[in-house]
Amino acid sequence: MAALTPRIEQVIHALQCLPGVGRKTATRMTLFLLQGHREDAEHLASSINEALATVTSCAKCHNLSDAEVCDICTDERRANGQLCVVETAADLVAIEETGTFEGRYFVLHGLLSPIDGIGPDELSLGTFLPCVRDGAIREVIVALSTTVEGEATTHFISELLENSGVALTQLAHGIPVGGELGYVNSRTITQAFERRVKLDS
Repeated sequence: MAALTPRIEQVIHALQCLPGVGRKTATRMTLFLLQGHREDAEHLASSINEALATVTSCAKCHNLSDAEVCDICTDERRANGQLCVVETAADLVAIEETGTFEGRYFVLHGLLSPIDGIGPDELSLGTFLPCVRDGAIREVIVALSTTVEGEATTHFISELLENSGVALTQLAHGIPVGGELGYVNSRTITQAFERRVKLDS
């Protein structure tokens, strides 16, 4: 006889879609919410539903936003001619928490991976050059993971910027090979920005 009902199992299975959440953690979370914390569960469910209905992709940088254009893109103080390319919104948050970067962003929501069917169109790279031109960008800073996919994406961006007159730089020391930016500490990210290196474009 099963200890958990099919509906409880359904919640456990759903929670395992979260990064780092295995069955044991998902089971603890589910039982916690259903055993005496139902108001918290209802608040969680309604918050997720509201976010799904209202949060969209910024029309300019593709960051997650409550409005058509995000606060960073509308902040004139950040129109300093620098554009930082990141893989995910989590990477953007990690950089913002350092207080190091004062320019604008372009969020890819992935990396080029032909074997997985992820090409330039899937990453909205068709809007990259218009974003560079419209923002009067003088320097593009590549802040991507140092994986094979990250390097391939950096190379593609380099080709896009060829003969554009825009400086292309990449985060330097401290980012481990194969590491993901979202898991790197703030001090390391700050040093990587300060010591960024110029790439050929």
